[in-house]
Amino acid sequence: MDPRKVTELKAFVQMCKENPSVLHLPEMGFFRTWLQGLGATIPPAPDNESSCRGGCPCGPPPSTSKPPPEPSPPSESEESELDIDNDGVIEADTDAPQEMGDFENLEVTEEMMDEANVKKMEAIEALGEGDLQKALDLFTEAIKLNPCLAILYAKRASVYIKMQKPNAAIRDCNRAIDINPDSAQPYKWRGKAHRLLGHWEEAAKDLAMACKLDYDEDASAVLKEVQPKANKIIEHRRKYERKREERELRERQERVKKAREEHERAQREQEARQQAGGAAAGGGFPGFPGGAGFPGGAGFPGGIPGLDKLLSDPEVLMAMKDPDVMAAFQDVAQNPANIAKYQNNPKVMALIAKLSTKFGGAQP
Repeated sequence: MDPRKVTELKAFVQMCKENPSVLHLPEMGFFRTWLQGLGATIPPAPDNESSCRGGCPCGPPPSTSKPPPEPSPPSESEESELDIDNDGVIEADTDAPQEMGDFENLEVTEEMMDEANVKKMEAIEALGEGDLQKALDLFTEAIKLNPCLAILYAKRASVYIKMQKPNAAIRDCNRAIDINPDSAQPYKWRGKAHRLLGHWEEAAKDLAMACKLDYDEDASAVLKEVQPKANKIIEHRRKYERKREERELRERQERVKKAREEHERAQREQEARQQAGGAAAGGGFPGFPGGAGFPGGAGFPGGIPGLDKLLSDPEVLMAMKDPDVMAAFQDVAQNPANIAKYQNNPKVMALIAKLSTKFGGAQP
């Protein structure tokens, strides 16, 4: 026999002496059956809790120390802390949407335009006198008469700002910008409305657009107030995005590390099982010299002695022409324990018996 195979067999026997639980591994079922057939007594299987004490052939010994706790990543709330001065920010108004006029379907006549212009002048006069409600009502009447004039919505938005109703002002400014996107006034008042709500980025964007379209000192002054806050939010968001990306990168790296460790552990277990199984199988196919891979098994570099006589046997040749028989033979050659599957197959067992007789081995 191959000295290497003998060494492996010795190592396997020694391992069984030191840890009899090896014999109760599922893949060692064929070996237990063989030992019991020889009259051997198999030690009882240990309970689950102690089955792997002192080392287990299916993997590294269990660790008794707990892994150190992983540092928890910062929560979104921690990363989202931002100190912004919200002085002057008010509660959002929740009134029902105001009358916006029939912008799409109303046909405006010259008389309606003239009347709308009169209402506008009266509203501006009332605004100058500080009568905000009267000014609001007059601007609304003007809008009903001529809903296609952007300045009417912008003027009414200015009244809403004075009345501390920023959401209503935003609705008017949106309509005014839809009608005339090149008018500076809607951007100015919408920017002020966003400032009242604490929408610093939106406020800075609208006020910058207002100054670009038509420079206004009032809009510029408010822009100087809100722009630093908007910049602070933008920078904080960039910082938060960087932290989020770094956290996701760490998580991906950890997943890859765990997957690699799991793969290596599985490989070690597989190698241990193969080593245990190879040592137990030792002589390979039952009744034949050499190992798996018949013919010409390990230990016979030149092939199995008497192979030429074997192949001249008409019964052997006939059996080897049967694909089912050869498939079964290869299956048993690779794993001798599989012979149990073919005990009731006369063709397969006849070939195995013939071969065992030819090589002087015990019949399975």
